[in-house]
Amino acid sequence: MTGPPGSDPDLTELVDVVLAALADGRRRRGGPLPAGGPGRVRADVRDALGASLDRAMVIPAIGDGPAVALARLTGALAAGSADPADPRCAAHLHCPPLAVAVAADLAVSALNPSLDSWDQAPAATTIETEVIAALARLVGFDPALAAGTITTGGTESNLMGLLLARDAARRPTIRVFRSAAAHLSVDRAAAVLGLDDPPVLAVPTDERDRMRVDLLRRALAEHAGPAVVVATAGTTDAGAVDPLPEIAAAVEEHRLRLCGQARAHLPNGAGPAGHPAAFGWLHVDAAYGGGVLFSKRLDGLLAGIAQADSVALDLHKLGWQPIPAGVFLTPRPDGWPSLRAPDAEYLRSDDDEAAGFTSLLDRSLRTTRRADSFPIAVTLRALGRDGLGARVDACHELARHAERTIRAEPRLELAHPVTLTTVVFRYRPPAPTGPGGGRESERHRESASPAALDTLNAGIRRALLVDGRAVVGRTRVGPDRAIHLKLTLLNPEATPADVDALIGLVLATGDRLSAGDAPAGRASR
Repeated sequence: MTGPPGSDPDLTELVDVVLAALADGRRRRGGPLPAGGPGRVRADVRDALGASLDRAMVIPAIGDGPAVALARLTGALAAGSADPADPRCAAHLHCPPLAVAVAADLAVSALNPSLDSWDQAPAATTIETEVIAALARLVGFDPALAAGTITTGGTESNLMGLLLARDAARRPTIRVFRSAAAHLSVDRAAAVLGLDDPPVLAVPTDERDRMRVDLLRRALAEHAGPAVVVATAGTTDAGAVDPLPEIAAAVEEHRLRLCGQARAHLPNGAGPAGHPAAFGWLHVDAAYGGGVLFSKRLDGLLAGIAQADSVALDLHKLGWQPIPAGVFLTPRPDGWPSLRAPDAEYLRSDDDEAAGFTSLLDRSLRTTRRADSFPIAVTLRALGRDGLGARVDACHELARHAERTIRAEPRLELAHPVTLTTVVFRYRPPAPTGPGGGRESERHRESASPAALDTLNAGIRRALLVDGRAVVGRTRVGPDRAIHLKLTLLNPEATPADVDALIGLVLATGDRLSAGDAPAGRASR
């Protein structure tokens, strides 16, 4: 959109090129993901990049021109992508973004505001401020006091939570407690911040993948210093929601105990021992489950979240936004000292702030930052809470339908009752129907051994991927860490018939492989 005349076509022309190439790539793919496995996709993409003969050709001496390059590479990207809008694409927390949010994201890319200073993003600064206040109210925080920022997702938000917890404790280290089912980003954040010595303590979970509060209380009672407890509202594997009110109560008990001990060592007449958050910080990772706050039917699942000291949400999951659309919130505007940038005069200054030129620099780990709040704002205005809540409810009902279907099928075994939109299960080969005993029964016992079931279920998933027929997830469940399959249903346009068809593909593939077909998952050209 800039440069010498004729150097860059008009945006409207290129948007038409993109839309046509997306349609062509979707037609060539023909399903939820490309068939042929990694080798086939790699070859096709390298060919589109011009790298199939020589990687130096990715940067040619003379370019192909905007329209040709855009059409060729967009078509290759679409043909080689997993399509979250396809009902058979159900492996991950990977949502089909709303068209209105995608269109809004285009506006952000075209205008290219950067939220590290007011004069780079005048309107976007206000938009983010108001979006944060609205989402804080949804969580249960006072929007007049709450603070927050848009992040790249749960990983950045969890890092922020641990950072602010450490700042509140005013110590270089603080003990981290999280459930055994917490997201891997919690331990990574602890390592980045040097909070992994002593090591992060993984509190065991119950049969539904929720943190055991009795064991958390025991662990906190044995800890004599400040603690940050990370509760999960929507585990990645099971969609489980930790008991937030009970965890908040356990954190409060730890705070009161340490506050009492601190006051006992203060001179007579001294003031309070400090803010309770200095002794215990509750961070709720609601990157997955936070979307249920839009649903008036399901928002009770997150009861207690308003008692948190910080919260992570991801609207590129149950919010149908283009990636990234993470949100980080705190109920208080203080407690962000590590992000204060007193010497960044070229981006913010106290006198400009006093004059109303608000800067969001001190609210993010990043400096240059897109206006990712804009697609969120457009979506909130376009659909409202009821519209988004209806989409959450539709996905939840699809998961409940899948749960009922799996329970009714003898060849399938459910791992957990459905909480959000995730269904975890595995395939078991059918028992012989002929006369009992003999070679068939022995073969069935061998095929139903733990190792054989792991191999079979992993093979089912890979066979579906290589064929391009379905994107089904996998995880490990239970004390024996058995391999299970996973459906994460985030497409509210899908139907119960779509879910039945997806489960039918799993069954047909399991039947074929358990009957002795060749091993699945070998990539082919």
